Amino acid sequence: MRVENPANASHCLSSPDLLPLIEQGNKEYFDIHIFKQYKMDEVQLGSHTIRSHGFAIARTHMHDWLILVLLVVIWVVILIIHPFYRFVGKDMMDDLRYPLQSNTVPVWAVPMYAVLLPMLIFIFVYIRRRDVYDLHHAVLGLLFSVLVTAVITDSIKNAVGRPRPDFFWRCFPDGKDVYDKWGNVICHGDKSVIREGHKSFPSGHTSWSFAGLGFLSLYLSGKIKAFDRRGHVAKLCIVFLPLLVASLVGISRVDDYWHHWQDIFAGGLLGLVVATFCYLQFYPPPYDANGSGTYAYFRVIEESTANTTNTINAANLPNAMTGEIQIANQQEPTDNGFMGMHLARNSNSVLEDVESGKS
Repeated sequence: MRVENPANASHCLSSPDLLPLIEQGNKEYFDIHIFKQYKMDEVQLGSHTIRSHGFAIARTHMHDWLILVLLVVIWVVILIIHPFYRFVGKDMMDDLRYPLQSNTVPVWAVPMYAVLLPMLIFIFVYIRRRDVYDLHHAVLGLLFSVLVTAVITDSIKNAVGRPRPDFFWRCFPDGKDVYDKWGNVICHGDKSVIREGHKSFPSGHTSWSFAGLGFLSLYLSGKIKAFDRRGHVAKLCIVFLPLLVASLVGISRVDDYWHHWQDIFAGGLLGLVVATFCYLQFYPPPYDANGSGTYAYFRVIEESTANTTNTINAANLPNAMTGEIQIANQQEPTDNGFMGMHLARNSNSVLEDVESGKS
């Protein structure tokens, strides 16, 4: 008999009504009872919920949460730092004269679909499966993916200082361009707008989108077992949907003339790579047989299985010892009988010697 998930078997072993079964050595009935008890508990995937294990898991990953806070502080500092003002000559303005437009996807909307939406899906999965390891690691991995991407993206932005496609109108809002003796621009526009105009490479909207939605795509591919080699193309549509949304966000940045196409490509690649690394820290690859759960979840199952095996072996030990004693008792009459026959033969030979006058 095979139990698919023995995570609750150790709970079954502690039931008082199993003690008589252990004493009697009725192993078959014992295993059946474990299986039935497990099937009743399987609905909630064990007792590992937020209430029972949430604080313990968070405490185990306390250093990871502290690193997240540190990443937020670093990111805020990077946003304050002034970007590098790259040389922009008059002959370069031909590619930087695109009109200054508003964002199709506003900045405030990026955390909504890249962070909040995946978290809502994580919570929905938790309600269905009651697996606190999955909820905790999914949220932690998503936040790491987004924040690491944000730090890297804005660091490169400040270091490169590439002008945006609409830089001309940021620098010269009245259309009258002015240059110094070296041919570099002398901007007379709003300082904050000019400063933002030097942050073209890579695209922050795109990197954030692929970091959050890319992580969600990997998460969904593992949960629905998209790569189980059964050829369900409909599962791939679910996996590709978050990536499609992220791609459309990147395209909107080109359409709004806030980024060059190279900025979009670099931002998307950066976000997707970071999301993959962060996902694989907590989950097996989506094509793995155990890709639907976290490493921590399967580690708990292995520990529970080991405890179950040890308990069963301990329960069967008295029965084995009783069997050995019975075998030894069965052998004793045979040995005693043989020794009695041997003594009888010796007695008869002594009597025969006495009668014949040998002694």
